[in-house]
Amino acid sequence: MITEESFKKVSMYGFIAILIILTFLILRPILLTIFFALVLGFSFLPVYNFFLRRIKSPNFSALLVVLMFLLIVILPLWFLLPIIIKQLFNAYVFLQGADISSLILSMFPNPSAEVISTVSTVTNTFIANIVGAFSKGFSDFIIDIPNFSFQLGVFLFVLFFVMRDSVKLFDYIKNISPFSVSAEKKLSDQFKGITNAVIYGQIIVGIIQGVLTGVGLFIFGAPNALLFTFLAILTGIIPIIGAWLIWVPISIYFLIQGDTFAGIGLILYGSIIISWIDNIIRPKFVADRSNLNTPITLVGMIGGLMAFGILGLIIGPLIISYLIIVIESYQSKVSLFSFTKKEKYK
Repeated sequence: MITEESFKKVSMYGFIAILIILTFLILRPILLTIFFALVLGFSFLPVYNFFLRRIKSPNFSALLVVLMFLLIVILPLWFLLPIIIKQLFNAYVFLQGADISSLILSMFPNPSAEVISTVSTVTNTFIANIVGAFSKGFSDFIIDIPNFSFQLGVFLFVLFFVMRDSVKLFDYIKNISPFSVSAEKKLSDQFKGITNAVIYGQIIVGIIQGVLTGVGLFIFGAPNALLFTFLAILTGIIPIIGAWLIWVPISIYFLIQGDTFAGIGLILYGSIIISWIDNIIRPKFVADRSNLNTPITLVGMIGGLMAFGILGLIIGPLIISYLIIVIESYQSKVSLFSFTKKEKYK
């Protein structure tokens, strides 16, 4: 028989469950943006604290960090976007009229009719797919501009309050956390290390690698250099793939076109300068912050990209790494859970 007390308890839990579900449905369109803002907000805390020690104003310090983000990231994109779109359109027109099959066949001495037919079919199909993907991607981008603007506003809003109210947020998380103090300390250190490893080791170094690739492309006169710089930044962020996916084909293109100086020059530049960033600087960043597992990072980025879009490049490896940290803590001898009241965050 169900007692009145049991009924009230079940009703309360049911009501809480309904509220959680409804809250999730409300936040679902902006959930990834909020998570991304939380991650970057905690990563930018040293910068925020630097301003806070000098200005003594939490509001103004957080506002300065947000303005810095706008100046460093958003403002350049705002001015470069029209140029990138123009170069994308030029590449689109070039691909529609390009005779790439003849370019490839010139690499083979006296190709047979079968080789000519196969190369022509493959290249024509490839170009058709690229042109189709470009048309769809461009139309989707135009349609998605209002949504992007809204998401950017949410991101900046959350970023501001995450930094300004970071102490209160830490206190709240600490109070509702079921983990013991020792487990909390271990998880906090590992979360901080893995987050910084992804942000600095993958994102920042990837951007540097992409920008250096762009410098090389401009030096050797590559066509649509700004567009390929943007693509090099994206590929530079992804582990194993890297910016070589951009500069190697362009080097080969130069050699096929007979521009030996540009082809060999870009190969040397990429092998010495760009690869130096990937082989020396990136491991240095990662090693100083965390033992970030490369396969996990790659799988997380690819899966995150497919599941969440461009933000998944950052969110994917973080989520998987956080899960592994919790599992490892559970398997260790650290007392994972505690239901006693804890001290406030200091």
